Amino acid sequence: MSVPVTIDVPHQLGRAGARARLKSRIGELGGHIPGGVADIQSSWPSEDEMALEIKAMGQTVPVRLEVLDTLVRVHISLPAMLAYFTGLISAAVRDQGTKLLR
Repeated sequence: MSVPVTIDVPHQLGRAGARARLKSRIGELGGHIPGGVADIQSSWPSEDEMALEIKAMGQTVPVRLEVLDTLVRVHISLPAMLAYFTGLISAAVRDQGTKLLR
């Protein structure tokens, strides 16, 4: 059973700028995962949608990013084991996402 979490990360880059920033900096994401070691697979199913599969600490977390004009909407399916940390994870995604989009 997974717990769906949605986080909005605002930006001022416009849709094309946010896409470009995500594409150029996605390799930095692994350094922000607790433990420092994560296997991250990414793809772009459509022009404004990025799909991630993050494997770390024995867990696999599917993530979908919607790139919009003024924000990136992050959809995470947290494994039940991580649901207790929803607040911490949401805050970290918002903080690190903002930094990634700068």
